[in-house]
Amino acid sequence: MDIIDKNDNSISNHDKDIDFCEDNRLIRFDWAIKRMLRHKADHTILNGFLSSLLGTEIHIERLLESEGNQEEADDKYNRVDLLAENDKGEKILIEVQNDSETDYFHRMAYGTSKLITEYIKRGESYDKISRIYSINIVYFNLGVGDDWVYTGTTEFRGLHDHKLLELSGRMKKRYDISKVSEIFPQYYLLKANDFNHWSKVPLEQWMYFLSNSEIPEDATAPGLQEAREQLKVSKLSRAEREAYYTHLDNMRSARNVVETARDEGLYEGMEIGMAKGREEGLAQGREEGLKEGIEEGKLEQIKKSIIRMRENGLDDEMIERLLDIDMKDF
Repeated sequence: MDIIDKNDNSISNHDKDIDFCEDNRLIRFDWAIKRMLRHKADHTILNGFLSSLLGTEIHIERLLESEGNQEEADDKYNRVDLLAENDKGEKILIEVQNDSETDYFHRMAYGTSKLITEYIKRGESYDKISRIYSINIVYFNLGVGDDWVYTGTTEFRGLHDHKLLELSGRMKKRYDISKVSEIFPQYYLLKANDFNHWSKVPLEQWMYFLSNSEIPEDATAPGLQEAREQLKVSKLSRAEREAYYTHLDNMRSARNVVETARDEGLYEGMEIGMAKGREEGLAQGREEGLKEGIEEGKLEQIKKSIIRMRENGLDDEMIERLLDIDMKDF
């Protein structure tokens, strides 16, 4: 299921011209995170989402600004989508990524490391470091696995007996934690690009919304009823609405460019490869020619795609992410 195509197909010139108050479609959660929820004083929607994911009641006390949320040209990781602090003083970093990134796991590691250093003051003891939750919502296939939510943290096991290293009773009492892993960041990875299962489980209801931008009437997960009311397209001003449609159009255009380049590259590469194989007339030559032709076809189409993307205003960094290439090679 292609979430971008689904949302984009619901947008037409006719839809844009209908009465503003009649539009009850819901805004994509990724756009709401970047543009709306970070400015709301009422955190009911985010509380509901985080509570459903973490399996415990979460109360966001405030949204934070970090060094990573400033425009720093020399910092490769210069934006965060949303940074919050709960009632326990723990930091919650929420990232949403639509474009395929092969180094996204490294980006997750860098993001939490940077956050740790930002929120400890010079001279403070290390036990002042807050627990960090890194929540990553991705709309592309990342890694190899069949689940739709993954979580990970840091723990230490004996090299020989494989037993888990435990905290001493004194450390548990002093830091009010029960496991070593509670000191380190906890990562959550939500693969929202193809989830289409509705159930009574709160987290699965939230995943359905993340994937489809729809909330059925019988939704019971915390925060979803509020999301249905507050995240309607009709709640946007006309300027915000146009910006939202432009966002969707840009996503669709970028995705189409990538898919077209891949399809054309594969087709032309196969044609070239088959021609070379036929000319050589040998099974080995055909196989080698096919492989070589496919590669040549892909390279040619990548070059064409780069030109089209630049003409459409995409910068080289965005092109690298979309095509999964190193621009230095071109």
